[in-house]
Amino acid sequence: MKGSFLLTWLLCANFGDMASSFQSHNSLNRSQRIQSSKLQMSESNYDVVKVDLSEGRDYPIYIGTGYSDEQTAEMLSSHIEGTKALLITNDRISPMYLEKYESLIRQHKEVHTLVLPDGEEKKTMEVLQLILDKALEVGLDRKCTFLALGGGVIGDMVGFAAAIYQRGVNFIQIPTTVMAMVDSSVGGKTGVNHPLGKNMIGAFHQPQCVFIDTDNLNTLPDRELQSGISEIIKYGLIRDSDLFEWLEENMDDVLKRDALAMRYAVKRSCENKAEVVKADEKEAGVRATLNLGHTFGHAIESGSGYGTWLHGEAVAIGTAMAASMSARMEWIDQGLLKRTYDLLEKANLPVDLPLDSPMNQATFLKYMAADKKVANGKLRLILLKGELGNCEFTGDFDEGAMVETIDDFVAECQGAVV
Repeated sequence: MKGSFLLTWLLCANFGDMASSFQSHNSLNRSQRIQSSKLQMSESNYDVVKVDLSEGRDYPIYIGTGYSDEQTAEMLSSHIEGTKALLITNDRISPMYLEKYESLIRQHKEVHTLVLPDGEEKKTMEVLQLILDKALEVGLDRKCTFLALGGGVIGDMVGFAAAIYQRGVNFIQIPTTVMAMVDSSVGGKTGVNHPLGKNMIGAFHQPQCVFIDTDNLNTLPDRELQSGISEIIKYGLIRDSDLFEWLEENMDDVLKRDALAMRYAVKRSCENKAEVVKADEKEAGVRATLNLGHTFGHAIESGSGYGTWLHGEAVAIGTAMAASMSARMEWIDQGLLKRTYDLLEKANLPVDLPLDSPMNQATFLKYMAADKKVANGKLRLILLKGELGNCEFTGDFDEGAMVETIDDFVAECQGAVV
């Protein structure tokens, strides 16, 4: 059975829409894009998107609904090369899903478990140390596999722990939030926060597979669902105009968690992410465009205190700021700016800072100066440019427009009032 799932992945990776052809969006002909908008999915209960990397490091993203216990057990265990696994989750996810996944993996492998405290503010070296302690306590060797069951915080920390434990062990992502499904679980970015900046300590470490069960979103709070949608909107803005237009027409279905709409939105997002990771695994160029809104957003998260905002909420405000700055420089027209605001608001995402925000110009500039995209002391931003679906990663922008945009957004904030 294990071999059959690996064979399914290899076959899917070579046949059509079921696994994605990894062409850039702009190279798709109109009929192909129309098919996508009509939600052409595989006849199976799951689709496979292949992340195509060099040196035999390709891995599948399984995206489905209604998995049987046998499917889940076989799929996951087929990507655990050794005999031992460490399944790690947080204290919010644990009561809902830990027992299920532990029992299924235990059918084929020896499995240990660890429950960490939940929250962005817990994404620290101190909490990551608990993973390493547990692995050593139960005697896990280099052939073990870590499994991350949860959202982006768990995925990032478990991936980083896997990258550094005995100089690197395998790991698997089992994302349970929209944010993790469409973004953080794919591409191998791992790490923890530092008091002076978000995700400043970490490594690139690719998983063995990503296992997405969209049924797990049924227990996700509305606020977290909406937070993750900000990353789906991002793909539409920077490279996939058809996805953006589909979201304009189908956002209500996504918010209602319609199974087909959610599966399509997650699948198309993963296809976009996989294409970019293939082209630029270590974020030397085009992959940086996936950070639209993140430079402003990370400053909001850090300056407001970790945990004040969900990541996607801060990114939504940051995206509004990036779009506003782009329009201020006349890189996009007012029509696209309005559509950006309208879609974010349709997803029930924030587009402004609240009156009680501690943010001000100095706080923004402080944290933006420490952004990972700064090169040789020069800040680089991802800004929208031209028609919908286009952007530019550049340090060649009007700094005055950036400061004016910041000033507009903090004008009425408590932190900016003298």
